[in-house]
Amino acid sequence: MTIHVDIVSAEGSIYSGEADRVFLPGKMGDLGIAPRHAPLLTTLRPGAVRVQTSDGEKAFYITGGILEVQPHLVSILADSALHAHDLDESEALAARERAREALAGKHGEVDLTRAQAELVQAEARYRASQQLKGHSG
Repeated sequence: MTIHVDIVSAEGSIYSGEADRVFLPGKMGDLGIAPRHAPLLTTLRPGAVRVQTSDGEKAFYITGGILEVQPHLVSILADSALHAHDLDESEALAARERAREALAGKHGEVDLTRAQAELVQAEARYRASQQLKGHSG
């Protein structure tokens, strides 16, 4: 038994297909979704999405979004999404460093809330690049 998964972002459809399980970063903690899961609507935080299929595992990085689960359908409406193979670890490290410097006030006027949000996203992107190394996209 499988569950249909759709991952969509502002850039367009990222993935659509059948899966055995889906693992993703819920706002209040990591989630594992299987066929016949109870209906659920929640927000997602930046992080890795893993889709287990009969052909192996497909991996993605999202910057946040909304998850809707129905017994036979998982819809991920991501703010932004990338295939794992498009995730650049060195760029993630550079973004993290830029965000840390902004928080430290090394570059003049700083919007603290924005700098904190950028650091959270940069940290998540770096963790995802580490976690998803070697996964197909």
